[in-house]
Amino acid sequence: MKLKKQVTVCGGAIFCVAVFSLYLMLDRVQHDPARRQSAGNFPRSQISVLQNRIEQLEQLLEENHQIISHIKDSVLELTDTGAISPSGHLPFRSANGSWVLPFDDRPTFLSVKPLDCQFALGRRSQTDLQMLDVYSLLSFDNVDGGVWKQGFEITYEPNEWDDEPLQVFVVPHSHNDPGWIKTFDKYYSDQTQHIFNNLVVKLAEDPRRKFIWSEISFFAKWWESADVHKQEAMRKLILSGQLEIVTGGWVMTDEANAHYSAMIDQLIEGHQWLEKNLGKTGPRSGWAVDPFGHSATMPYLLKRANMSSMLIQRVHYSIKKHFAATRSLEFMWRQAWDIESGTDMFCHMMPFYSYDVPHTCGPDPKICCQFDFKRLPGSRVNCPWKVPPRAITDANVAERAGVLLDQYRKKSKLFRSKVLLVPLGDDFRYDKALEWDQQYFNYQKLFDYMNSHPEMHVKAQFATLTDYFNAVYKANGVAPGTRPPDYPVLSGDFFTYADREDHYWSGYYTSRPFYKNLDRVLESHLRGAEILYSLAVAHVRRAGLEGRYPVSDYSLLTDARRNIGLFQHHDAITGTAKEAVVIDYGNRLLRSLVGLKRVIINAAHFLVIKNKDIYRFYQTEPFLETDDRRATQDSLPQRTLIELESTPRYLVLFNPIEQERLCVVTMLVNSARVRVLTEDGQTLPVQLSAQWVSAVEMSGEVYQASFMARLPALGLAVFHLYDSADAPMMLRSDTLLRIPGRGQSIRGLDPLPVRSQTVDAQPFYIQSQSLTLGFSGTTGLLESGNCYLSIT
Repeated sequence: MKLKKQVTVCGGAIFCVAVFSLYLMLDRVQHDPARRQSAGNFPRSQISVLQNRIEQLEQLLEENHQIISHIKDSVLELTDTGAISPSGHLPFRSANGSWVLPFDDRPTFLSVKPLDCQFALGRRSQTDLQMLDVYSLLSFDNVDGGVWKQGFEITYEPNEWDDEPLQVFVVPHSHNDPGWIKTFDKYYSDQTQHIFNNLVVKLAEDPRRKFIWSEISFFAKWWESADVHKQEAMRKLILSGQLEIVTGGWVMTDEANAHYSAMIDQLIEGHQWLEKNLGKTGPRSGWAVDPFGHSATMPYLLKRANMSSMLIQRVHYSIKKHFAATRSLEFMWRQAWDIESGTDMFCHMMPFYSYDVPHTCGPDPKICCQFDFKRLPGSRVNCPWKVPPRAITDANVAERAGVLLDQYRKKSKLFRSKVLLVPLGDDFRYDKALEWDQQYFNYQKLFDYMNSHPEMHVKAQFATLTDYFNAVYKANGVAPGTRPPDYPVLSGDFFTYADREDHYWSGYYTSRPFYKNLDRVLESHLRGAEILYSLAVAHVRRAGLEGRYPVSDYSLLTDARRNIGLFQHHDAITGTAKEAVVIDYGNRLLRSLVGLKRVIINAAHFLVIKNKDIYRFYQTEPFLETDDRRATQDSLPQRTLIELESTPRYLVLFNPIEQERLCVVTMLVNSARVRVLTEDGQTLPVQLSAQWVSAVEMSGEVYQASFMARLPALGLAVFHLYDSADAPMMLRSDTLLRIPGRGQSIRGLDPLPVRSQTVDAQPFYIQSQSLTLGFSGTTGLLESGNCYLSIT
């Protein structure tokens, strides 16, 4: 549009100059006495006068033609020399001879204003603990702490609980990874389904029994195969409070690699499933025992999801030791940019090495392991410390209760209230009915003994996570989610995690990068598909065409959301699963990607067609074709080659963001003669570039064609592509290859020239108005980058 206006203005200027020149010449003839005198020699008949005027006009037209030719040559010369300023709208050559296609002068993004950055320029969040400061204080050593290797010896006075008894909340749980050593489906069939089947029976046997569950992906799979009686039994357990759903996400998400939008989506997917199938409001407490480090993003999201409390586990052992020594293991987690308390989330940090039973009852794993009754003699699991558990009997209950209470009391000394949380579980626990009996019967005997002996000053019970948090709030006299008096406020995150010695969990930030990339590709397709589907269905319903449009595509959106959600699991996007499991994730992602492209094609087809009455949907013959394909889950995407003809091919572009967007569109074509028109017929400048089949060889059959497109917000744009001998706005790229050594021959193919240069060790730079990139002279790899941002 802009380029056409410029050409029109230029042509108009030429015409005005020509007319003005003609006027001057006629005026000169009429007022020149010499010409008048010479004219007097001719006969004064009308024919002679007319002939004289015709000769004058022919002379003037010739002079005018010379003027116009001169102006045209001047314009071409200006274009070739780059004399047109970059703010103009015609393509021009820069000083180094390369073609430059200027942007139009309309903004391509929202300006950054000082007010937008006030949160960064303002005063820092007022917190008691800022993690950057904490990190600078610690030496991150690993001093032997005795039985609590990573901590210190804990002592207490026996009468400390005389006035206020210790409240102990034992929380049975089973951590189920949706893929790790086994695939999601294999874990479900081998273990997880049995946990649910036992749960509905064993919890119903005694109303004092409690349990918590986190991963809705497994829960939904069980629910779909359970009969109505099991479903109703499960619903009753949840409504009665015996079973609590914690966090309620599709998975227990990774917090280092996952994009926040995917973290939100998997949380929404889990919560919506709960609401739809159980009619239950969202979970009240967050539970994250296995992500490898914890991000400040998570408390923010949980707070916005209407939760009031959360628990974390995998934190560097030096941090845990420091927090335990200062009794800061429970705190209000505040966002670093929050200068008040609107983002505060109450958080409990588990103090010891792991979330298994040996590391949850107290500081001594040798003793705690004796109270993991799944490890009773004869079991396939034993205690590494060589002291096995003993079943609780009337003869040993007093001694066993005293030993366990000692651990409870020591652990409670690390916290500010006399309310204690004791998780009771591990990975894929409670898959056998025997374990339910072993744990619940033996612990209930211990609880009954403790509770019936006032001199022990303890009240112990099974509980859910929210039961514990509510007791903490009640003990401190505050409402749920409110900061208890004197509890610290913290900002920051808990990366990088080390579980022992120098075992830092940081490799998973970059491991299996192919699948990390595939995750981001799928997320963007899901966002685009959801928008286009929503727009299309709105039009369909308004036009009364529900019978013609594939509204059932919604199932493809659901499938994609759940597979992306599954991949946010802390053993999936992290790359820490076994190879077979990774392949299973990849197949799920690819299947969803294919489905999302189908949704996008169907919706875009309906939206771009002008006469909706003639719309027809054909399952086997889609109207549009996507710009790339993947043959297998581990293959790179192959770009679609557009075969141009003299008749138009149509290119449909979609802008999935809510702002107008100016972008470079690059496509593969089979012709070096490319013409691109907008929907209203305007020709756009196109840059033709080489498609390289190797590092030093370009293809003679495939080319890259690039053009600038301005796309409406949340909108579609259609462009016409031609193979045209008349392509006045096509610009050919000029390639410079940096070659190591002089042994390789470089040959360009018409019409694309190639120049070569021997590599030297000096870095080289590519620079634009807002970005400078530095590359190694020897490897060609990116070494530095500077971005220039102007704030207006």
